Amino acid sequence: MRKKLSSFIALSFSAMLLLAACGTKESGSTTSSEGEGEQKEVLRVGMEAGYPPFNWTQLDDANGGVKIEGNAEYAGGYDVEIAKKIAEGLGKELVIVKTEWDGLVPSLQSGKIDVITAGMSPTEERKESIDFSDNYYTSNFVMIVKKGSKYENATSIQDFSGAKITGQLNTSHYGVIDQIEGVNKQPASDNFPAMRVALESGVIDGYVSERPEGISASSANPNFVMVEFTEGFVADEEETAVAAGLKKDSELVDKINEILADISEEERQNIMDAAIKNQPAAE
Repeated sequence: MRKKLSSFIALSFSAMLLLAACGTKESGSTTSSEGEGEQKEVLRVGMEAGYPPFNWTQLDDANGGVKIEGNAEYAGGYDVEIAKKIAEGLGKELVIVKTEWDGLVPSLQSGKIDVITAGMSPTEERKESIDFSDNYYTSNFVMIVKKGSKYENATSIQDFSGAKITGQLNTSHYGVIDQIEGVNKQPASDNFPAMRVALESGVIDGYVSERPEGISASSANPNFVMVEFTEGFVADEEETAVAAGLKKDSELVDKINEILADISEEERQNIMDAAIKNQPAAE
């Protein structure tokens, strides 16, 4: 009995060693597998996905759309294409995080996202909270109105005296409305789709935007007209430029600037032209 018991203990001990060895091998195999397949570090980029042609939401990956994190939908547009180039240049996998406009800077500061590419202008006020890359697009302010309205052929912003005008909340678009004497400035809107609906329904006479969005709006809806001015809004370049937003003292600033420097002006315009052409009709 003692002999049998000793043999049993020996066998049990051997089995335990074998199991332990298997477990170690399996664990090592998993690590090795991860090492061999080494997944790229991700770059989490925030945007509204609701400001065409800079960024929008679509149902599939058509025209280079990128899956939105935690969402069955995809994001497309100029900002997405720029984000792709940034991620590729950094050797990281692009992850799009759909975020409300007012939540972008807080999300960046809290670490929920690494970069903002959302048609955001590098204003002095924003620079107090976050850093910016070099500009990756520059435009100018326009007005979007209904086709056939008395404002369709306006040439000066002062032609909108008495008009019901709005712009997006916490943007320079909304701030420059004050340059129109006697304007009936309406409450700021949360987003561009809402302003398009308000314009279509007659709640407002027009809204301030930038030229790419104006082309986008008038292309998507034949009832809309983009008005460009001979006597337009006065604005610093920083208010009509677009740059990538980053956390204060981020080490990514210089690296991203190097990537952006390799994108020629011609390529940037080609990307914008494609974005305007590819925007979803529903937008």
